[in-house]
Amino acid sequence: MTAPLDFYFDFSSPYAYIAAMRIDALAAKHGRAVNWHPMLLAFAFKAIGTQPLVQYPIKGDYAYRDFLRSARELDIPLTLPEKFPIGTVTAARAVLWLKQHQPAQAAPFAKAIFQAYFVAGRDISAPEIVYAVAAEQGIDAAALQAGCESDAIKAALKQSVDEAVSQRGVFGAPFIFADGEPFWGADRLDMLDRWLARGGW
Repeated sequence: MTAPLDFYFDFSSPYAYIAAMRIDALAAKHGRAVNWHPMLLAFAFKAIGTQPLVQYPIKGDYAYRDFLRSARELDIPLTLPEKFPIGTVTAARAVLWLKQHQPAQAAPFAKAIFQAYFVAGRDISAPEIVYAVAAEQGIDAAALQAGCESDAIKAALKQSVDEAVSQRGVFGAPFIFADGEPFWGADRLDMLDRWLARGGW
């Protein structure tokens, strides 16, 4: 198996959710694994002096339409939550803790969190919701909570986000690297598929 794809995502991004529902199958098609990297878009926005897409006049209205249209095209269930966008610090910390302690659970948990937010409309900015979703996935919620509240995981997330933005140039989500080649956006997954099939161009 060749190098894994690096998949950067923020749980508050509808486009990241759409990509998350597709990325593992796409990678497997090409004999790849996926390294899931939670990030916080707020830090990327601050670094480049921008703001969430939906906060721009006119463009924001289009974005809401495109979120839903993009999901419908791919038969991916999506209902825009009442509270949107939101902070996702606890959920991001949870993925990092799982990657360290229960790596096989990290990606399934991430998908479950995405679905809790974009399908069920649950407020994943609330830590108790994050831990409840974990418990539903068979994860020890108490151990996860202790991990998320530890200084080590708090520092790990900060370092991960800093490195993503300052060293790898991640400025949005989803953001995927294939052998160092960057692809930004859920609408680049088909191009990524062709890139992997052809070995680049």
